[in-house]
Amino acid sequence: MKTLNLRFSQAILATLAGVICIAFAGCAANNGNPDGIPVSQTNVAVNQAPMANANAVPSAPNPALASVPITLPMVEALLSEDAAAAELKSSAQLSDEQIQKLKDAGRDAALQLNESGDEDSVRSTEEASKNALAKIREIVGPEKADAVANFLREKWAGGGAMAANSTPNAVPADTRVVVNAPAYRMDIFRDGKLTKSYKVGIGYPEFPLPTGLRKAQEIIFNPTWTPPDEPWVKGKFAPGKKVEAGSSDNPLGPIKIPIGSPSLIHGGKLPARLGNFASHGCVGLTNGQVQDFAVELSALTDKPITLDEIKGYAKNKTETKNVKLAEPVPVELRYETIVVTDDGKLSIYRDVYERGTNTEENLRRVLDAVGVSFDTLPAADQEKIRAGLQQMAIDATGNPVDPSSVNANSNSNSNAKGNSNSGSSKVTTNIKGSRQVVFNLAALKGKGYPVPFNLKAA
Repeated sequence: MKTLNLRFSQAILATLAGVICIAFAGCAANNGNPDGIPVSQTNVAVNQAPMANANAVPSAPNPALASVPITLPMVEALLSEDAAAAELKSSAQLSDEQIQKLKDAGRDAALQLNESGDEDSVRSTEEASKNALAKIREIVGPEKADAVANFLREKWAGGGAMAANSTPNAVPADTRVVVNAPAYRMDIFRDGKLTKSYKVGIGYPEFPLPTGLRKAQEIIFNPTWTPPDEPWVKGKFAPGKKVEAGSSDNPLGPIKIPIGSPSLIHGGKLPARLGNFASHGCVGLTNGQVQDFAVELSALTDKPITLDEIKGYAKNKTETKNVKLAEPVPVELRYETIVVTDDGKLSIYRDVYERGTNTEENLRRVLDAVGVSFDTLPAADQEKIRAGLQQMAIDATGNPVDPSSVNANSNSNSNAKGNSNSGSSKVTTNIKGSRQVVFNLAALKGKGYPVPFNLKAA
């Protein structure tokens, strides 16, 4: 079996113990300090931006981090770790009072979050981010707001150094896991060949799944979970009291796989949550899926774990078992809403995190990457595709995404829409309307990203 053809990059993913996955739901952070993994420049998704040095906080907005949203619940989680709060205080030259006010603002917003199905009162990723930036500006002042915002963006992004690439829908030439959030899809590639696909759940709009290159280096069987002191916990769990491994109340399920703060790949999800919002910054699977994935993931290394072994761990539900992979496996988190697949289809997915990606400019870039000019398509197809772009350029609650406001979202001087107190928002649990539109185009046959293979949908 081939050794993974990877070298570790110079960038190191920053570690946070108190990240959002610990703070809110069935996700928990990796306690390690994972290194970044370099990739061929042709294997990085187009929407992914380079991350700055984990210890550097720019005094002005960093274009590399502009697409990373910030919400007040994220602020609360990121600053719950004393080391992170101290680092921000030093880097941005804040006072103890300002740090505490940031924590309090995040805490106040987090206390209002729940997972009800009432979507009429929810805020989108864009609005929640604008509200958070306005609050940061109010607390620290305009001179320091961008430094604080970029610090928080970098922590949420994982601190990894990764170059952006002009090639969308890149097909890996190596061995790795690829997750495309808008498509609710996770793929395993071995030496450039797609071997398995999964339908997944992704982070809520208030807790968007990060993008970037990470790595999986251990599989944790029968993980424990400590509920936070949050409203959604009360009456169901005892805050602060550890939920033992194997408990039916443990939202992590039988397996969790850390992929760098703040994210995990873990089980515990109902089939209905797949293809939907399901986590607080993690990739969610059903218990059956995550056991299958653990087998497939370990098979990419020199020491695979068999299904019999996994079943053996499952029999001892109260015993947590950490199994280190023989070699780290890269996990690439993408945000691509326009995807060409080799069955001749063009799929346009809902812009659920409101990044303004469903534009004709981005569409042309995607088509150019597979050698097809948009202008050469039949006029009728062009008209339908443009309509599809507009139809999918809406957020999770069915409201239009204004591409011109996306860049403003990265600027702390932006004025939030409506009430700047995002503490009254609720977590969006479902997505209104269709999730994608698909076009069959003869010119695309045999081009683009592979269609799902050996799909495990639940």
